[in-house]
Amino acid sequence: MTDSRLGRRRFLGTAAGAALATVAATPAMPSAAFAAPHAAQSTGSAATFSWLGTSGWRIDIGAKTVLVDPYLSRFPTGLFDGAFNPATALTVDTSRIADHPGTPATILVTHTHWDHFNDVPYIATQSGARVFGTLTAYHLGQALGLPAAQLSPVKGGEVLDFGDHTVEVVSALHSRNASYSMAFPGVRLAVPARPATVGDLPEGDTLAYQVTVQNGPSVFFMGASDFVERNLAGLAPDVAMIAVPATDATHDYVPRLLKALDWPRTVVPVHWDNFEVELRNPPTVSKSDRARLDLFVSAVRNAAPRTRIIVPEYLTPYTFA
Repeated sequence: MTDSRLGRRRFLGTAAGAALATVAATPAMPSAAFAAPHAAQSTGSAATFSWLGTSGWRIDIGAKTVLVDPYLSRFPTGLFDGAFNPATALTVDTSRIADHPGTPATILVTHTHWDHFNDVPYIATQSGARVFGTLTAYHLGQALGLPAAQLSPVKGGEVLDFGDHTVEVVSALHSRNASYSMAFPGVRLAVPARPATVGDLPEGDTLAYQVTVQNGPSVFFMGASDFVERNLAGLAPDVAMIAVPATDATHDYVPRLLKALDWPRTVVPVHWDNFEVELRNPPTVSKSDRARLDLFVSAVRNAAPRTRIIVPEYLTPYTFA
């Protein structure tokens, strides 16, 4: 068991945030007010992007659907109550998943902690989607019943062509907690016994992805709040879905990241909500998470005052020019 005195934030070192299900409708200046979510949407994009909570996204590009880190079961582990239990059984809540993922052709996995990977094998089995992720994701996918032919291991550097969009894979880093560590480090170099608990799903290395839509935006997706600056050179996305850090362990996280991404026009903070309750707007967040999101928004405004900030609502389709 993890010492509960360390607290949820120190243990996972992942999201932090606020119940601000709102959007900056104009370029975000230090004094800019937030407006309604739909005000930030544009009709110039060929794709819609819907937040599934945590770092999860549903991307609809014409008739195709791509998912990033879809975690919809959102079962309790005690993490948000200060009594985290790593022996919590892995559970797939099919009623919560329902139609939210659609019928994806592709699932992109940033890393294999339960709040990113738990639902992936089920969704892929139901839809036939191809799953992209680390070698650990490849082996864990097989352990959870997916055929190897449906799993595509990637490392970073790959640029994959899907016709109306491309996916560039970026080698990344997982968030660091206040002890400069992380939950469940490690990889799976072979197919293990079937995972049964959240502790059976290690980080397994971390990736980020950039999805570029033909005649649409380029969008960068993070699943954890750390990165390798050199690996981001030349990406220059229009939109960056950035994981909110839970600690200050990573030096100058926001300014270094925005500079490395060549100052995206739009920033969307993710992984700041309580991912152990159902998807319901406004998103449920803790007081400390709200404070961390406020700090993140302020840091973006200070580093890039002309960048638009969108704090998303669940299951709301956003478009970007």
